Amino acid sequence: QVQLVESGGGLVQAGGSLRLSCVYSGSRFSLAAMDWYRQAPGKQRELVAGISRAGSTNYADSVKGRFTISRDNAKNTVYLQMNSLKPEDTAVYSCHAKIPLLVDSWGQGTQVTVSS
Repeated sequence: QVQLVESGGGLVQAGGSLRLSCVYSGSRFSLAAMDWYRQAPGKQRELVAGISRAGSTNYADSVKGRFTISRDNAKNTVYLQMNSLKPEDTAVYSCHAKIPLLVDSWGQGTQVTVSS
């Protein structure tokens, strides 16, 4: 079983920055595609950013140019660097790991609140 634990959320003013971390507890982290999702009150969960096992990345249009996803396979950790934060970024951010036929796991989420 894979366990994911997020950290780094908090309260920040508009224009500020946060870095989220997600630690993957199981084996075969290097084979996992890793994603960050977020869900704001009254809204559906949306994909914010993803990174493949090979390191290719993708982002929601709303965060392109502001957020950066990265991974450190030596630490079994994926990061989300969030810059130029806006109140619209306020949400619970959750980490997701997937390996086809083997892993489909979610973290507990970490709250990000951006004040105006």
